[in-house]
Parts: sequence; structure tokens; C-alpha cells
Amino acid sequence: MSNEREEPTRSGIGMTSARTRERLIQRLVEQGIRDPRVLDRIRNVPRHLFVDEALSSRAYEDTALPIGHGQTISQPYVVARMTEAVTIGGVPDKALEIGTGCGYQTAVLAPLVGRLYSIERIEGLLDRARESLKVLGIRNVRFKHADGNAGWQSQAPFDAILVAAATHAVPQKLLEQLGEGGRLVAPVGPEGRQELLRLTRRGDQYLRERLGLVSFVPLLGGLS
Repeated sequence: MSNEREEPTRSGIGMTSARTRERLIQRLVEQGIRDPRVLDRIRNVPRHLFVDEALSSRAYEDTALPIGHGQTISQPYVVARMTEAVTIGGVPDKALEIGTGCGYQTAVLAPLVGRLYSIERIEGLLDRARESLKVLGIRNVRFKHADGNAGWQSQAPFDAILVAAATHAVPQKLLEQLGEGGRLVAPVGPEGRQELLRLTRRGDQYLRERLGLVSFVPLLGGLS
């Protein structure tokens, strides 16, 4: 008989075990995630809350999963990598997230920044994300139903910008909303195979770093 302790979820959706989550954390460490704050968030955010009940048994696999509307919840490694990339060296006071999706990335990032502004173009996903973060007691996030390509000009500049959808080139409006010394992390390239880039602003210049290959759904314009 297994002695593995099962933990009921706050939402009542499925069951998850501490051992299952620790296996995921060990996998992330083996892939190079080092920031203990990020690992702690991945360990403690209930990912099954952000997927359909039918997929809850797969929530702690290191893989992307469908969330409806043609979108996916990013694999935990990618969420951890992007979070680590924008929060390295401190706690950004103001951060902008483009592509709220189901809210999982939002939930991981929010406690690691002062204030988080999150934009989603699909209203159904945004409503779901709001409710999930409310359940988790995360209160430092402001949401906006808008086209993420335009950013959130009234709240700029931002110390960190995380773009959770692929673009052929980082929108100029987002670069302009990045504060001095701020970091922007985004997947850039053709659909299905992009390179994760980190751009750090130094005056009118942007220091570019390559963080590895990823695969994201495209960053679309307009509202839905």
C-alpha cells in the first residue's frame, strides 16, 4: 500500500500529491532552473486548477496542455525559465504580462513582482484567469481585455515585460514601454519554432540574449 500523501485541491478538482510535484521540481532543476523563488512557485501553484478536469491527472507533467480557444497552458519548464529570466537579480516593481491565457504563468510570476499588469485578448480566458487567481488569494494583479501588441501605455514604464505568445519581431510599442534597465522576455520566430530572447534596455539600445528554443502559439491582434 502506498504511503504517498494526497492533498485535496482548494477548488475540489482532482487530487495531487506532494511527491508528484517534487518529481516535476527535480526535472526543472536538472534542466537548469536555479532560482529557489521560482522553483517554490512552481511547487506551490496548483497547476491542475488551470486545466480542464479531464486533464488534471496530467497537470504536473512537464508539457503544454490545451486550455480551449486554440490556446495552451505552457509547460512548467518554459514558465519557470521565463519567470527566472525577467526576475533575475531582484523584484521588479512593475511587470507587464502579454497573454494571460488561463492565468498559470500569472500565478507563478505575481508574488515575485510588486505589481503585475496582465493583458489577454480572449475574454473567456481572461474571466477564467481572474477567478482562478481570486481562489488562490493573489491580489497584486490588474487585468485588461485588450490587444497585447499595444501594451499598457498608461502604466508604463515597466521593469519587466513577459510575452507569452510568439511574435516574428517584438512589437515596438512594447520596447518603448520598457523602463531603463528593464528586461523583456519573449519567444521570437516562425510558428512552432521560436527562440526565447531576453532584451535588456540600456538607453535607446537593447541588449539581446538567447535563452533557447521554444514553441508558442502566435501573438494575435484584435479581441475575441
